[in-house]
Amino acid sequence: MLRPRIIPCLLIKNDGLVKTIRFSDFKYVGDPINAVRIFNEKEVDELIVLDIDATVQRREPNYALIARLAAECRMPLCYGGGIKTVEQTQQIIGLGVEKVAISAAAVQTPELISEAAVRVGSQSIVFVMDVKKSGLLRRYEIFTHNGTRATGLDPTNFARQVAKLGAGEIVINSIDRDGEMKGYDLDLIERVRSETSLPITALGGASSLDDVRSLIRRFGIIGAAAGSLFVFKGKYRAVLINYPSRSEKDALML
Repeated sequence: MLRPRIIPCLLIKNDGLVKTIRFSDFKYVGDPINAVRIFNEKEVDELIVLDIDATVQRREPNYALIARLAAECRMPLCYGGGIKTVEQTQQIIGLGVEKVAISAAAVQTPELISEAAVRVGSQSIVFVMDVKKSGLLRRYEIFTHNGTRATGLDPTNFARQVAKLGAGEIVINSIDRDGEMKGYDLDLIERVRSETSLPITALGGASSLDDVRSLIRRFGIIGAAAGSLFVFKGKYRAVLINYPSRSEKDALML
């Protein structure tokens, strides 16, 4: 039976775990391997790990770190950052990662999605669209390279394209809501949801389990991902890895 998924998202910078606000204002929050061990104990549904340096620095994914994460992780793992070729996708899947997240490379060369899907299966290919409002008309637009490069692409149109190319899932990451903890951008999610039947995961803005509940009640079967919600506690944003208990998760699904 399909169920909504509640997914912590970990950001890696200089091999450390960080949190951002609108893709900047980096705050170190700990060791990613230690965070994975804690999430193992809390029996999380799935985990997203994104290396936010790799694409900007034009370097290969850190395979040694990926291998350590995959070996430690007892839940499905999605990894992204620096992936530009089908061969890199295969190598990461070979390390024990269930899903590979592609963003900037897929925008530049959309055929990468279909080629990678043939090699490792559509279910393992996730397209991450980092979106914010831009221009005088404040229209939604996809950005890459940590939100520094405008693409001119409309997220709804590109969602249709990546679905046709064979992606297995779309992660909608709101740059405007990142780290703000003011709730998900439900309008953005609705627009993309109306254009594709692919599984969708929403990221950016969750401040409480009430936000997760609202997302699930509106969209049903969806991934509710969050960063700050699962690494901070309280109004002073003290670092504390947390995740809802089984009974709290069940209550969210009702």
